[in-house]
Amino acid sequence: MRSARSERAGLRHTGPGGTGLSNAGPAGSEAAPRRGQDPAGGRSADLRRSLAAILGSGAGRLPLPGSGQTLRRWQALADIAAQDLALVKLFEGHTDALAIMAELGAADVDPAAVWGTWAAEPPSARLELRRGAGGPRLSGRKSWCSGAGIVSHALVTAWDGEGRQCLAAVAIGQPGVTVTTDGWHAVGMGRVASGDVLFDAAAAVEIGMPGQYTGRPGFWQGGCGIAACWYGGMLPFADAVADVVARRDDPHAAAHLGAIDAALTAARALLVETASWIDEHPFASAQMQALRSRAAVEEAAGSVLAHAGRALGAGPLCRNAALAQRFADLPVFVRQSHAERDLAELGRLLSAREPAPARTTGATAEDAGAWPGWLL
Repeated sequence: MRSARSERAGLRHTGPGGTGLSNAGPAGSEAAPRRGQDPAGGRSADLRRSLAAILGSGAGRLPLPGSGQTLRRWQALADIAAQDLALVKLFEGHTDALAIMAELGAADVDPAAVWGTWAAEPPSARLELRRGAGGPRLSGRKSWCSGAGIVSHALVTAWDGEGRQCLAAVAIGQPGVTVTTDGWHAVGMGRVASGDVLFDAAAAVEIGMPGQYTGRPGFWQGGCGIAACWYGGMLPFADAVADVVARRDDPHAAAHLGAIDAALTAARALLVETASWIDEHPFASAQMQALRSRAAVEEAAGSVLAHAGRALGAGPLCRNAALAQRFADLPVFVRQSHAERDLAELGRLLSAREPAPARTTGATAEDAGAWPGWLL
């Protein structure tokens, strides 16, 4: 019999697993140099073991986005998020790297490697790529490097001498790469330890052509997958409130559970619809679909957190370690959204479309040009 959590998410694990470029450097049993104390207080060792167990089970090679099984991919992400949000942060980065390399035609992928995908571009941390006789070299600082103390390899964005954004694969356990904890003081998602990594002429392998990383269809398809992680992260809150309602007659808790169910059901419906759209349009830009689904799931997360907190009270925040950690983790993870900037971009994309004709009796969404798909 399926659990209440699985019934809401339609979740199940999928797949075999795979990983890293053999010519990107050593596969990484030797750790890169570290600077500073472990901000996760040693808890990253548990995270390392959990990630290794999942990848070792063959669950790391998910169906690719747009392959006709996008929903299966997102179900696997949501399932792991329901277990551990820090774990799915690293698992999603690994599987995203595999999908990117497959889309851009990277060869010689090392099945023993564990990947991160580090593409944040704050103005204070810029990575440079220089091409020479010995191959590409990376120099500079990269910020927001999730799991830098755990992964063996990473895909990183960098800038070449002509000011073009490039993508490169790099082995973390090589000379010229230093993992730091600079700037990382998080409580929520603290185990992910997304500190800065310093590169000093580190050997790399260029992946694809300059500008191809953000210009490919998979860029926004992968962005939708993050929303599936947020969705899965909400499910234990629903389970906890459902347990309260099952144990005692509390109309207020029941009302909170009803609100949580409404938020989850709406978010799930949009994710299912978005996965179907991507599979039907695998080579189209999914920017609008990604921005819309991420905004909707983010809104649902805020609602679920508020209702769960009011229904459960202070007890789980103080006495249930797993729920207390999740209450800290999910708000931080959801802030991977760009909030109003993403909403503004979604609005601009909608306003640029052709206006719908006036609605008439019997008109369908297709008759109305599906702008912007609001008609039933």
